[in-house]
Amino acid sequence: MKTVIGIDVGGSTTKIVGFQGKEMIAPQFVKASDPLTSLFGAFGKFTAENNIALSDIEKVFLTGVGSSYITKPIYGLSCERVEEFDCIARGGIYLSGLKEAIVVSMGTGTAIIYADNEGNSHYFGGTGIGGGTVVGLSRKMLGMNQIEHIVEIAKEGSLDRVDLKIKDMYDGNSSLAGNMTAANFGKISDMASNGDIALSILNMVFETAAMLGIFAARSRNLHDIVLTGNLTSIPQAKPIFEDLQKIFDMNFIIPEYAQFSTAIGAALA
Repeated sequence: MKTVIGIDVGGSTTKIVGFQGKEMIAPQFVKASDPLTSLFGAFGKFTAENNIALSDIEKVFLTGVGSSYITKPIYGLSCERVEEFDCIARGGIYLSGLKEAIVVSMGTGTAIIYADNEGNSHYFGGTGIGGGTVVGLSRKMLGMNQIEHIVEIAKEGSLDRVDLKIKDMYDGNSSLAGNMTAANFGKISDMASNGDIALSILNMVFETAAMLGIFAARSRNLHDIVLTGNLTSIPQAKPIFEDLQKIFDMNFIIPEYAQFSTAIGAALA
């Protein structure tokens, strides 16, 4: 059976996935110094490890900011560029199995998209707050720019010495949940550790993505918000979104292969 391949080309990372009919071949992730290197590295690794010959490939669909660098066929294969926001929508719906939902893509920045299983989508907009924010603020505040290290020290952190909560402002007389954030970094203490600050940076980014998703969902009378993109693989994401789910009565979903959602959406084009 012929294979259709979807590739999401970032600035220095590439995600790749294949479909043989309705069966998905497990996606892969490759990091390199530039888009072309990561693309060809991902393509070579993916085809070699899955024993896929070039003659077995029907078509290659490309998306992502780095796809603009690809101006010629890959190893003589037919390639087609597809709109990234459409890929985010398709991938989120496919992975969640939902009829319709808001799909939040958390990468370097954050994009908010309505999607349904009939192929309809609508790009609401987004924010520049995302993974780039985590790395940039951590570099200046903590002297760290490796996301793995930032995530590791955040495991020891607490928000209590950094974020101002509703419970800090009201003595039990507010209609709002006491653990809701009133101001990110609103009561940062001189005693705050690097772990506290790292966790608070992650929390601010996740809360921003969550609230944009909630506003979009409410505008469509929806309850389901599908989270995709690289930031979904950060271990702090799940508990933070679970807390927000309880506060705002929304259903946040991080499906399996969430970080590969855009590449999957490309392959489904």
